[in-house]
Amino acid sequence: MPDPILSVPAAAAERAIIDLEPESLTSWADQFLADGYRLALVAAHDDSPSPAQRAALRVVYLFTDGPPDSRIELHVRLDPHHPQLPSLAAMSFPAGRFEREMHDLYGIVPLDHPQPRRLVRHHHWPRGWHPMRADAGPPPEFDNPEGPYPFLIVQGPGVYDIPVGPVHAGLIEPGHFRFSVVGETILKLKARLWFVHKGLEKLFEGRSPADALPLAERVSGDTTVGHALAYCLAVEDATGWQVPPDAQRKRAILLELERLYNHITDIGALCNDVGHGILHAHAMRIREQLLRLNADVTGHRLLRGGVLLGSAHLRTLPGTGHLQTIAADIAEITHLALGHTVIADRLTGTAVLSNQAARDLGALGYVARASGLHTDARHQHPFHRAIEDFTPAIRDTGDVLARFLIRADEISASIALITALTPTVTADTTRTERPTTTGHGPRSGVGIVEGWRGTITHRIELAPDGTLTRAKIVDPSFFNWPALPVALSGAIVPDFPLVNKSFNLSYAGNDL
Repeated sequence: MPDPILSVPAAAAERAIIDLEPESLTSWADQFLADGYRLALVAAHDDSPSPAQRAALRVVYLFTDGPPDSRIELHVRLDPHHPQLPSLAAMSFPAGRFEREMHDLYGIVPLDHPQPRRLVRHHHWPRGWHPMRADAGPPPEFDNPEGPYPFLIVQGPGVYDIPVGPVHAGLIEPGHFRFSVVGETILKLKARLWFVHKGLEKLFEGRSPADALPLAERVSGDTTVGHALAYCLAVEDATGWQVPPDAQRKRAILLELERLYNHITDIGALCNDVGHGILHAHAMRIREQLLRLNADVTGHRLLRGGVLLGSAHLRTLPGTGHLQTIAADIAEITHLALGHTVIADRLTGTAVLSNQAARDLGALGYVARASGLHTDARHQHPFHRAIEDFTPAIRDTGDVLARFLIRADEISASIALITALTPTVTADTTRTERPTTTGHGPRSGVGIVEGWRGTITHRIELAPDGTLTRAKIVDPSFFNWPALPVALSGAIVPDFPLVNKSFNLSYAGNDL
């Protein structure tokens, strides 16, 4: 086996790229995981020059740590005749899910995987058709080649199943939940997703970076800034595009504005799920104020158009006095909610996700921080020095109450950060020109952002002509969906809406 090629470009983040043979993957990954690195992303690539040629498959494993910001990539090229590699599922639960995704979309076989069943591919997908490969061609006739999904059947006296979905009464995307219960106690929950796999990553291919930005803004509609910023950071990383400090501060303001309106929405919905409609109405009143503030700041209620490649745009500055009034309003809602014995009883001790379970599953965002994990990209991977000293809010009980309180804590922290940054920026567009590209080889870049749900990671590769050849997107919901059934084990069926809202996972961000 040739020696690994180690490349460490000069950048703010420590970054290494290591080329490996498949048989070396396990030992390298084991070392990084033992050193405390997180497996942030696994991306399969088809480097075939044309669809007519045999697939040239490559897999990229991104390990991250911080502070200080550190990123290490393992690149593994596969035998085109037998695209397979050793599974990392035994040492990393997220790795096992990434491998199942690769198997479905690229036909890459993870050897000795403990759960080799399909993940993305539903029963009606044609066998042997892998849509992300260059040689996939048009989709064949969809049929039922593999039969229904092999749900685990829980049996015993008094055990029965409650199927919910995939079509729901609310305005949410489809997902199937199968509860195995005794009485009202949940023994096991299986969540089946990917009913609307959109081929979104494929839509990035062949576009210019600027043309693909609207796609990034729409990965998950409630996370416009988070995904747009992660994408822009990845492109800027690949091209060496230096973004002025003023634009970085504007981006930080936009990111926290997005966190505000989503967190107060969840606080209100949690109150509503335990029957306190008045507090829910007041939370929606504040949400509307924040959405109108967003429209004033960027021209769009969901903050589209604020984050641009190499720049950021603010039409007006958020009124810090108005935000302080909103902060006091939210604090009163939180106080009234927790002072109500029925609400406190329903939230406390409900659906506990232990610290160890959150760690083993690779949980992110407020789900992780409510279980005592110090996981926050604002602290671990700051995109500007104004936020590198940020201290994440942490709770340790891991129940619905902790996930409620984390949101309240983060609202206060977000308003404080916006208040501190707003006097340092101006209401305009801070622009820089894209640097002239040198060299002829493909380039890659990674963007890591703490979106309101948790850490978002984008990795892109550019062809020599500057067009995108690959975009890999990882929303925190990909990591957090498996934690929901674990937390619900032993809970009661009537608590499912409450617990589900406390996680508030994205279907769109997961079903790419």
